[in-house]
Amino acid sequence: QVQLVESGGGLVQAGGSLRLSCAASGLTFSRYAMAWFRQAPGKEREFIAAVNRSGGNPYYADSVKGRFTISRDNAKNTVYLQMNSLKPEDTAVYYCAGERNSYYSGPGGIDYWGQGTQVTVSS
Repeated sequence: QVQLVESGGGLVQAGGSLRLSCAASGLTFSRYAMAWFRQAPGKEREFIAAVNRSGGNPYYADSVKGRFTISRDNAKNTVYLQMNSLKPEDTAVYYCAGERNSYYSGPGGIDYWGQGTQVTVSS
């Protein structure tokens, strides 16, 4: 059974930092491109960042570029999202996702989703 389990969310003040982790099990992690999404109340789920299966070519939504960093450790079956300079508009449930592909091809290609972790940024 495939599981993606996010952790590291919480409450932080604006300008602060959080590091999210997503631990994968039940799959060959190194065969999957990984991505992070988020969903704020009343809004659609949006793409945040992705990294290819070897850890290269990270790319980001414009809304987080320069503030967030995606990385992965294939030896630990874990993908991370380092979030700096957080803003109240970053408040959302954050999801990790995996696509069995060399690279992330779009939300329609996602094979597995995590259950999400709440991030709340206070002003």
